[in-house]
Amino acid sequence: MTNGLMIDLHSHSNISDGLLSPTELVAHAAQHGVSVLALTDHDDISGLSEARQAAALHGIQLINGVEISVTWKKRTLHVVGLNVDVENEALKTGLAAVRQGRLERAKQMAAGLEKSGILGSFEWASAYAGQSILTRMHFARFLVERQYAKDTKAVFKKYLVKGKPGFVDHQWMDLESAVSLIVNSGGEAVLAHPGRYDIRRTNMLLLLEEFRALGGTAIEVVTGSHTGAQYVEYAKYAQLFGLKASQGSDYHGKGISFMEMGRLPALPGNCVPVWQDWPHVQLPSDCSQ
Repeated sequence: MTNGLMIDLHSHSNISDGLLSPTELVAHAAQHGVSVLALTDHDDISGLSEARQAAALHGIQLINGVEISVTWKKRTLHVVGLNVDVENEALKTGLAAVRQGRLERAKQMAAGLEKSGILGSFEWASAYAGQSILTRMHFARFLVERQYAKDTKAVFKKYLVKGKPGFVDHQWMDLESAVSLIVNSGGEAVLAHPGRYDIRRTNMLLLLEEFRALGGTAIEVVTGSHTGAQYVEYAKYAQLFGLKASQGSDYHGKGISFMEMGRLPALPGNCVPVWQDWPHVQLPSDCSQ
């Protein structure tokens, strides 16, 4: 909560791996007190037009967003783009290439699961996805429904992480290309949920130094998967590297999200919020409630 406004700059619709349509997601955000919302679907911006129409009905300020999958030092990271230009041709072309890579990865995941005796995962995951991009969450939903695991968190641990049957060591877009796509489309590049990466302090320092040098300007400090201690930790990293701070629930839908919308605490007081100079979000420059 910031000065009476709830700002949520990371969320997903069923255009990627969320459960709700863009229209339903915006309505859900409104019901939970969100005033400023970024729709940041994985590698896809096609839901933003629908979301914008819904936002106008609900009195929400919608931020054009996207979350791009990145490979850095053989690790998968995510970079959120905020205020991107949805008509930018380079952005659209780059995201289309990443989505094609997702499809190839999904086929390899299904092949790995089939070798372990789990049949039909590609077809069922595709059915869950519908016209949306095919993600690991769609495979997770299939595996939970077929009772191979009790919930999506258990699925990832048992089947979809390194060394497990459904894991695929996929090469995503490199960090420089992802940041460049975002910045050249007029957006701001934000390192998403850094606390989720298996990166020790030395590599985190290297990552943030490279990210900043490439044009990245912010880091998610308050996000659904971070603990209270991590809010403080990544606020310090932001301050150390002169990066602004972002916040977002990373909401995907009931039962598969780390945090419900509307429950984000304030950014730590030593932060410079990513929205500080946005003309469409005029707020005091501090991060206090």
